[in-house]
Amino acid sequence: MTGTLEQAVARARELTPERQDSLAALMLTEMESERRWDAQFAAGTDLLGRLAGEALAEFERGETRPWHDARDLARD
Repeated sequence: MTGTLEQAVARARELTPERQDSLAALMLTEMESERRWDAQFAAGTDLLGRLAGEALAEFERGETRPWHDARDLARD
């Protein structure tokens, strides 16, 4: 445990049981949120890598063309 967390826990011990429970619930919620974000970013990295690979394969097969500006989109 880091020194900062130890300080926070020491100060939390001074709180009423109800306030300690509220603080604990807040901490657990935050940690779960961070876990979900980490999982989403990890999954997103795999997805972006796969999409980049697909785009490169399309380019190598000659299935793409240069995009010069937004007017190109109107011609498709």
